[in-house]
Formats: sequence, structure tokens, C-alpha cells
Amino acid sequence: MARPAVARFNPGVTASSLAPAGLPALCLLNPHAANGRCAALAAPLREALPDIPLALPDDVTSARQQLLALPEGSRVLIAGGDGTVHQLLPALVERRLQLALLPGGTGNDLARALGLARLGWRDALAHARQAPARAMDLGELTLPGQAPRLFMSSLTAGFDAAIAIRAQASPRWLRGQPRYLWATLSEISRLRVYPLRIEVDGALLHDGPMLFASTLNTATYGSGMPAAPGARIDDGALELLRVGAFGRLGALTMMPLLLSGQHLRHPRVALGRFQALRLTSPVSVPLALDGEPLPAAADVQVRVRPALLQVVGR
Repeated sequence: MARPAVARFNPGVTASSLAPAGLPALCLLNPHAANGRCAALAAPLREALPDIPLALPDDVTSARQQLLALPEGSRVLIAGGDGTVHQLLPALVERRLQLALLPGGTGNDLARALGLARLGWRDALAHARQAPARAMDLGELTLPGQAPRLFMSSLTAGFDAAIAIRAQASPRWLRGQPRYLWATLSEISRLRVYPLRIEVDGALLHDGPMLFASTLNTATYGSGMPAAPGARIDDGALELLRVGAFGRLGALTMMPLLLSGQHLRHPRVALGRFQALRLTSPVSVPLALDGEPLPAAADVQVRVRPALLQVVGR
């Protein structure tokens, strides 16, 4: 199968200005995304794409196997959210597949980075079929004794990760930022500050108490929080958001600033770019990768993997 053209991100490109890039080899829909709401796209997608196989795998293993069976360089249409894409990253990268995303999750921060979050599914589908693929950076997490893991949006460590973990247990009817607020209020009584030592690109950046440290590839995380306004997914770097020590009252006043994008005005909040990072602590620190809970760890290494994934964006 011929590979569609590959280009760098260009915010001025629109679907209407692009020549056809070829049909996807497969449409893969996660029926469990958005608490099962994504499954409603199955019937309209079958009607809109009669010549393209539609797969609704029940588990991650089946989904990965179907991607690994595709010819290298194929374009694959994935209907789901951040969690869906995160779980499929190894197969997408191994087969050098081109990811065309139909936003269908609860967070959709990758869709925001690709300029797709506000599109209806029909417009997103038209763009997925017409737009060229573009190179996207990924992050890589390494924990002691474990194989590296890829992520496309965020790695959170500390209180922010505890919030992400709590959000997994939120009421089903909560979505987006209300879900994050619910999790924040649920975790505030358990708030703790973590002693963190952070080395960035070989130099010591911080050694002391922090509320959390978040590594970001996308400008938003946590269902649309504008945490790193200048972040790009094709700049060969990741962003580190550092939030210093706060008590419960201070955290309650700071978190709304994060939700509104005003957090960088606070003197205990800092944002910077890096290519490689190591975070260590004398205690195990809660972690979440693309919003998915991980076991707590005391030694975390992160690096950027430039232009590792091909994605269809605007």
C-alpha cells in the first residue's frame, strides 16, 4: 500500500485545501471509550465507510494484533480518546502506521493538539481521509527494571497524578473538567507534598518539596486544562510544569488558576522545556501516564522521542 504524503504541522492547512490522501486500511473503534458512548459511532461509520473494515475489539490485545497485521505505513482510523491511543502506541510505532483520530473519549487532549476536538465526527472523518500525515513527537518513560513506555500527552508525578488516578473512579456522568474538579476535591483531604530531586538535560533543576511535577507534550491535559500554552507536539522537546509546596487551602486556590490557564502567574509555579529528565525521591511518588494510573515509583526517567509517530492533524 502506498504511503500518503508526510508533512510537518501547519496550522494554516485546512481539509478543503488538501488533495485526497487515500482511504484508511482499517477503522478501529473502541466501544468502551467515553464509558461506552463511543460505541454509538459504529453504525454511522459503517454507513460512511462501506469499503473499509470496521473493528470493535473487546480488549487491548486484540486491538494491537489487528494493527500489527496491517501493512507498514498504512493509515488507520481510530475512534476513541487519549486512553485508546495511549494503549495502541506501541503497535502504531512498530508498524509505522499513520494515525487518523476520531475524537471519542472523555479527555481528548490529543485531539485538541491535532485541532480536531471541536469537529463533529463527519468533519473529523473527512479530514482523516484527506489530510496528509505529520510527524509528532512522543515521550518515553523508563522506570527501574521495566521496559520503556511511550506516551503522547502527559506524565504526571505527585498530587496531580493522585487526582488523575482518582478521576478514574469518578461518576460515569462526569466528563471533561468537571471530572477533574470532582477528583481534586476528593483528593484534597489526602494532600501531601513530595520531596523531589529533578535533573533536566544533565543539570540539577530542583531539590526540595513539591506538590507535583508534570511532563507535557501537549498544551492541555486533564481534559483540556491549558497547562503548557506554548507546547507543540512537533518541536523536539517536552515541557515540565513544576508546582511548589502548597497546603490544602493553597492548593484549592491554585488549582482553579490551572484550570483557567492563569497558573503561570503564581510564584510557586514554573514551566520549562527539556529533552531528558530524571526525577528521584526518597519516597514512592504517585504516577499517571496519559491519565492512566501507574504504580508509584521513586526513580523516573523521561526523554523526548522526536517525530516518532505519524498523525493526521489540522
